Amino acid sequence: MKEFAAALYVEMSKALKSKMLWGTLIFFAFIAFMLGFMMLVAKHPEIAGNSAILSTKASFIAKADWHVFFGLMLQMALILGLVGPAIVTIWVFGREYSDRVIKDLLALPVSRVNIVLAKFVIAFTWSILLMSLLFVCALLAGLAVHLDGWSSELMLKNLRIYTVSSLLTILLFPVISLITCISRGYLLPVGVTILLLISTQFLFLGLPSITPYFPWAIPGLISGVSGPFSPKPEIISYVILGLTTILGIGGTVAWWRYADQH
Repeated sequence: MKEFAAALYVEMSKALKSKMLWGTLIFFAFIAFMLGFMMLVAKHPEIAGNSAILSTKASFIAKADWHVFFGLMLQMALILGLVGPAIVTIWVFGREYSDRVIKDLLALPVSRVNIVLAKFVIAFTWSILLMSLLFVCALLAGLAVHLDGWSSELMLKNLRIYTVSSLLTILLFPVISLITCISRGYLLPVGVTILLLISTQFLFLGLPSITPYFPWAIPGLISGVSGPFSPKPEIISYVILGLTTILGIGGTVAWWRYADQH
């Protein structure tokens, strides 16, 4: 337990002192306030002026109210819930490889298992913080815009859906950690993250019957954001998502424990 606490303290110190943490926090807050700004433009089209881009984007918003805004927040959570935790994971697990200090880390009197578990705790906590920040900042932006249709029941309902969707998406990040460790760098896991994002969107549009069996599409099905005509998640969907998480964690731990890191 002392070894794990020491490893966790070291990983936490690295995260708190890094520019990556503050960069991701600023980025997620910026995205949230931009959602609020788009709702403001949809509510007051004259703000767009002669900007064709703003006018076009605002035209996709059917109605500037809380119901629509919560839907946009959920869509953004599903996208950033894949990309954000992936980037965090790539940094947490890939930094030692890119900085060429992996040998120094392994020379410490702490077991490899404790090191990797500490990294998982940091990546998970960091991801939860980002998704929470996205919701809070978006909520503040919506309140500042004075959107119509507010009710505590609507907020609590969407908070529950947002929380479940975010957690399910975040739980898939161990796959990216395994790819990061195997590739020993940033490039491949970033490419895989982009591929997963594109593949998920493609399946929803072109092969919706496969989505209940594709881990990264399952949170979208559970949230209901994919629409009433999309397939419903099945028991096997939850099993697949859980197995993907377990295999990612187990694979990463096994890689750190048994693979030659030199």
